[in-house]
Amino acid sequence: MADEPVLRRRNAGILLHPTSLPDGRIGESAFAFVDFLRSAGCGVWQVLPLGPTGHARSPYSLVSAFAGAARLLPDGILQGKPGGGHELADFIERERSWLQDYALFAVLKNVVSDAPWWQWPAELRDRQPGPVAALMNRRADDVADVFRRQFLFSRQWDSLRRYANDHGILVYGDLPMFPVADSADVWVNRHLFKLEADGRASVTAGVPPDLFAEDGQSWGNPVFDWAAMRDEGFRWWRDRVRHELRRFDLLRWDHFRGLVATWEIPQAAKTAREGEWRDVPGQELLAVLRRDLGALPLIAENLGIITPEVERLRHDFALPGMHVFQFAFDGTEGNPHLPRNHETQGVAYTGTHDNDTTLGWFQSLAPEVRTGVLNETGGEEADMPWPAIRAVLRSRARLAMVPMQDYLGLCSAHRMNRPGVAEGNWLWQLGRGDLSETLAARIRESVEAAGR
Repeated sequence: MADEPVLRRRNAGILLHPTSLPDGRIGESAFAFVDFLRSAGCGVWQVLPLGPTGHARSPYSLVSAFAGAARLLPDGILQGKPGGGHELADFIERERSWLQDYALFAVLKNVVSDAPWWQWPAELRDRQPGPVAALMNRRADDVADVFRRQFLFSRQWDSLRRYANDHGILVYGDLPMFPVADSADVWVNRHLFKLEADGRASVTAGVPPDLFAEDGQSWGNPVFDWAAMRDEGFRWWRDRVRHELRRFDLLRWDHFRGLVATWEIPQAAKTAREGEWRDVPGQELLAVLRRDLGALPLIAENLGIITPEVERLRHDFALPGMHVFQFAFDGTEGNPHLPRNHETQGVAYTGTHDNDTTLGWFQSLAPEVRTGVLNETGGEEADMPWPAIRAVLRSRARLAMVPMQDYLGLCSAHRMNRPGVAEGNWLWQLGRGDLSETLAARIRESVEAAGR
């Protein structure tokens, strides 16, 4: 199945979620970051998912797979005149397949004091037409406000992406595999998930023990009923991927191995160790997506327990995978994360949002492993993390990505996420003076030296 290559030339980019900008918004500081990327010789800006989040603020715990997070909007936009006119009406009509359901879900969450949807009164939990219509009429102004906020988000994000593209910057997004249980997507599409009669998940998704967690991870997300998905021609997935590809130039498919099999954990299990793998028709799904959408500018997140079947699916659809420098030093010569083993159609990282900062990681290593890292990179300990950065930039992988924290040389206190730890994540932000001309010049020099 030969496709056009997703990554057509050598490029470099920076991983920085909009919440990590100095003001945490997609306004003035976001446009300034595009200017910084251009000055630094980088052609890609990678962000995490942009949807509205639950209480933990994790961008991977979205209450809608389609909506944008209104909290990312600059205050001045939300406080301006309602406006919109025909443009707003056109947006509502264009996005009607998800927008009304999401607006109703968001309004109902306020009505029921944020209780999960399976605890709502039965007529609302089960979306009975009469009670739902009556509530929509009573709360018409609140529903209209959700419409307006989503319209403003779409307009602001489209403006930012156009600005990036006009300045030679591709915007690289992220597609979480599973919706959260208490989301508009699951409430509206109960038949597409493995749920009990009252709406609670019968099994949840996660991963077995791996490098991130010795007992595995139980994410709490409900699992897809793939037979029901197939019966509908994968409608929900087709709508979702089409929607995301209107927002982004490239899209990372998080937990890609979930397209081959899902680690299903019984609701009563004490740890994720008690789960088991269940087959998933990923080949069929990707074939349908390619038939509908043409070339798929997707990056496969192929980290963790990756089987030959997962790699075969990735290669069948010519999707680049990921190489993470921090995973390269287990002592095996064939480790795919060692820079000399990278694929050309691949994305090389120093670390991801789930890793420690590279400096923090390096400082945590045993002395003999630190020596191996320095031997591999030809760098000096005092210069870390730059030896790792330069090794990733020199990689044969067409795209090299570095989290902003690594370019700033920050320690573990500044990492974005600690998998398996519930509190204290997703909070890191740039200081207002961090994006200096001196730093941009140093990044550009390293990027150009690596032929990117």
